[in-house]
Parts: sequence; C-alpha cells; structure tokens
Amino acid sequence: MDAKTFDKSKLPSRHVTEGPSRAPHRSYYYAMGLKEEDIHRPFVGVASCWNEAAPCNISLMRQAQAVKTGVSEAGGTPREFCTITVTDGIAMGHQGMKSSLVSREVIADSIELTMRGHSYDALVGVAGCDKSLPGMMMAMLRLNVPSVFIYGGSILPGRFKGHDVTVVDVFEGVGMHSAGKMSNAELHELECVACPSAGSCGGQFTANTMACVSEAIGLALPGSAGAPAPYESRDHLAVESGKAVMRLIADGLRPRDICTRKAFENAAVIVAATGGSTNGALHLPAMANEVGIDFDLFDVAEIFRKTPYIADLKPGGKYVAKDVYDIGGVPQILKALLEGGVLHGDCITVTGKTLAQNLESVKFNTDQKVVFPVSNPISKTGGVVGLKGSLAPDGAIVKVAGLKTQKFRGTALCFDCEEDAFQAVEDRKYKDGDVIIIRYEGPKGGPGMREMLSTTAALYGQGSGDKVALITDGRFSGGTRGLCVGHVGPEAAVGGPIAFVQNGDIITIDAEAGTLDLEVSEEELEKRRKDWKVPPNMYQSGALRKFADQVGPARFGAVTHAGGKAEVHCYADI
Repeated sequence: MDAKTFDKSKLPSRHVTEGPSRAPHRSYYYAMGLKEEDIHRPFVGVASCWNEAAPCNISLMRQAQAVKTGVSEAGGTPREFCTITVTDGIAMGHQGMKSSLVSREVIADSIELTMRGHSYDALVGVAGCDKSLPGMMMAMLRLNVPSVFIYGGSILPGRFKGHDVTVVDVFEGVGMHSAGKMSNAELHELECVACPSAGSCGGQFTANTMACVSEAIGLALPGSAGAPAPYESRDHLAVESGKAVMRLIADGLRPRDICTRKAFENAAVIVAATGGSTNGALHLPAMANEVGIDFDLFDVAEIFRKTPYIADLKPGGKYVAKDVYDIGGVPQILKALLEGGVLHGDCITVTGKTLAQNLESVKFNTDQKVVFPVSNPISKTGGVVGLKGSLAPDGAIVKVAGLKTQKFRGTALCFDCEEDAFQAVEDRKYKDGDVIIIRYEGPKGGPGMREMLSTTAALYGQGSGDKVALITDGRFSGGTRGLCVGHVGPEAAVGGPIAFVQNGDIITIDAEAGTLDLEVSEEELEKRRKDWKVPPNMYQSGALRKFADQVGPARFGAVTHAGGKAEVHCYADI
C-alpha cells in the first residue's frame, strides 16, 4: 500500500496540504522534518493519554510510537498528540473525584478539536485509564473518520500473602485497618506490592470492562485488549493497529458503519457477561449519543437482564485480566458468547470482517476455569442489573456478580456528600440492616458524579459488605462489590425522590425483580417536596460549573451535547 492508493482530494487533510494557497501550511510541516511525499499522504492522528498521573498511562507513549510505525509502513503520515486523563485511583475519596467523569468529556472534546483543527484523515487512539477509553471512542464516533482503538493494557497482579491482589484490596485494607483487622505494617506491605507494573487496574473494573467493549463493539483489533501493559507483544498489536487504520481509509470503512445498534447490544452483553463495571451503563449510552442511536440505561439494563454471567473475574470473582490473557484473551469470552447464541455475529469490525469471521479460527479453551460456556454459566443472568421503582423512576444500576443475596430491605441512613458517609463508616456509626444513602453526588449535584469506592471498600473491609446496602445518585468504581446501587435518577439536585428520603425510611432493593422502592406514601413525599430547597454548591466557576450547566441525566450517559441526532454535518465529510 502506498500514497497512490489514497485520493487526497476526498480526504480532510486536503484543506491543509494541497494547492498553492496551502504553501504556508506546508511550511510548518517542512519545519517538523516532513518530506514532500509525507505531506501528500493521508494524515493519521495518533492520540494517546500518556502522562505520569498513574501507572495506567505510563506505557502509552511507547505504544503510540509503535502505532506510528504501522501507519508509516502502510503509507500514511502519523501525527502524534496527547490528551489528559484523571485517574480514579488517585482522585478517589476526595474532591478530586469530581473531575473524573468531566475528564471523559474533555478527552473527547480535545481529540475532536485537534482532529478538526489540523484536518486529520483518520485516528488511532491509545488509552489506559477508566474515562479515557470511552472518551477516546466517543471522539471516534463523533468525528466518524476511519478509526482504530487500542487499549494500553492491564497492570500485572500484585502478590500479598500468597494471593493475587489489586488496588481494590488496598482500598478494602483501609476498612480492615479501621476495624482493627489489619496492622499498620500489613497495610503498608500491601500498598507496596499491590500495583507492581505499568498498566490499568487488573480486575474487571472500568478500564478492563471498556477494553472488552472495544473488541465486542468492533473498534479494536481482535485480541488487542488482552496483553498486559509491560508485554512487548503490545507493541506488535500497536503496529498492526496503525496498519489497520490505513486499510480502513482505503476501504472507506468508518466507525458509524461499525457501531450499529446491534454492535452496541454486543457491547452491553460483554459488560454483563464479565460482571463488568456499572460504569458501562453510563458510557455505552454516551457513545451511542455520538452516533444518534437511542440506547439509554433501560436499553442497556434489558440486555443485562437476559445475559448469562460467564467470566469469574474480580471484584465479584477470582481472576484478573492477565488470567483472561493467559487463556486466550477477550476472543475466548466472545467465542463463548457467540457459540451460546447471545451475540450478533454479523456485525462488521475494524478488520473489515464480521465478528463471527474474526472468531472462526478461535477454539474455546475448555482447560481453564476463568470463562465458562453459556451452557454452564456462573449464573443465568448478567453480573450487572438495572433497577427501577419509586426511588429511581429514571433507573439505577447495581453489580450483582458474586453477591450472596440480591434482595435487601432496610432503614435509610442519609448523607448529603460522600465525605460525611465515609467518616460515619470509619467511625462505625451505622448498623446492620442500614441502607446508606449518599446524595447530591449526581452529574449536576456533585458536580461530576463521583465514585464511592472508598466508602464501599471500607464497608467490605470492616466485614459489613453484605450486611448493609448503599444507594447513591453518584457512581461506583468498577472495583466496588457489595449491594451498592448507583446512577439513581432523577438525581437529588434536580428534585428526584432520593432528595426526600429521611433517616428511618424503609427502602427495598430487589435485583432479581429489578426494583428499587421507597416505602413512603406519595402524599408524604409531596409534603417533603414542598419544604425542600436545593443545597448550595461550592463550584460556581471553572470546568466543574460548565459541566454542571451542560450535563444531562445519567440515564442517557451524562452527556454534555446533543449528539448525532442534532448533527447537521459530520467532520469526516468536510
């Protein structure tokens, strides 16, 4: 494949490289060492989330260089750029977590602006940390230029007292420490060994969940989500991703050709089948919004409800991402689901082949205990469940993977921010049977819809993970376990029922029936509603204020713009 294969007159980069009027523009490229031949090739944006914020991101520059090699070898001119990330493990448990979900929008927006501003023809995105995966894929769907996603890879598991551990074990260790079950020395030893390499959190938390989505939805090369970040095989996958995007340019295959309604259904299936992060129910609607496809929380939850849970992965199960890689990677999960009849095999992917064609040569590995066949699932329904009821008319989400019971009825214990709830947990100011309510943490109310891992992990570490429930209009980390209900909508800040819950109210959770109810009469709720005032929010300027002004409900992905349905023209068609 060479530059002659591509007709520049039909590509966006013609606006900056072709004709006498673009001489000033070309002079900038000569200044960066490009030759005339390079300038007249397709320009491929190579976006990475490299930074030194967390181990998730520190290997991404290396992989971006490999992507550039693949692009160049296949006749393109790569143009590397970086975008931000906010790393949840470090932002967790304090005001910094308000920046996390906002960063997803900034990532998508910054990639869009870079691509638009420089008229790049295609995109390869390399991402590692939780919000950077959906943010990168949202940009691909928004721009609709030929695109390939590649995950930066998971971290290697740590070892503590003869067992594999992840960062979630450290969060739970904080709870054990507060309960007197772990010494200072043990906690210190654990924190020093839990994260032994570059890469994203190793369990089926948000990063690995969305990495699985990237393969299931067809935006990533088969098997590319599996290898841990330190492995040199990731560099080969990156080179192939660079070559693949050049084939997509030549074939005219774009993300919206790939990410159809059926492809989104496949993505939801793999979230449920792996007991993945509840954040999948937030990010899939946000990605669908970019295309203009109706796919909200209830659509996702309906697929979750009928999907078998087949992958025994942390936090609900035993294994980590490296274990999936060792048995054959994400294609093993997809093969099991395809053979079980719960995937649409006719969806096209970035290989130019269908999902079923990609899996033709894959033989399901029966000599392992990580992934089960659909005929013998861990449970017949998915590891993540949608809820609806008088406490959540616009829905809520709960991860049930690994839970002993999926029903709970208890008395409300209310907090208006996470910090107050965490302190109460630390001080053991709750009792068995309580339903801890954390509100005003939704997209607008936070603002930013914080994750509650510090609080849920502390409860588990104290041995109360199955003795209390927790409900919030905020989010949970993919690492959360226990009966923890998030994304409750409408959120408290806009007058949702969760705003009117009082201490002692009876709340019923039934994940089997898919219900979440507040046992208070409508007359009493109306009385409370009349006396209610929105609490003041300290964030009245800057990025968090802008997000609060623009963000929509969690049900639709907590997005900040009208999306594909309102689109007048698509960037790829300029």
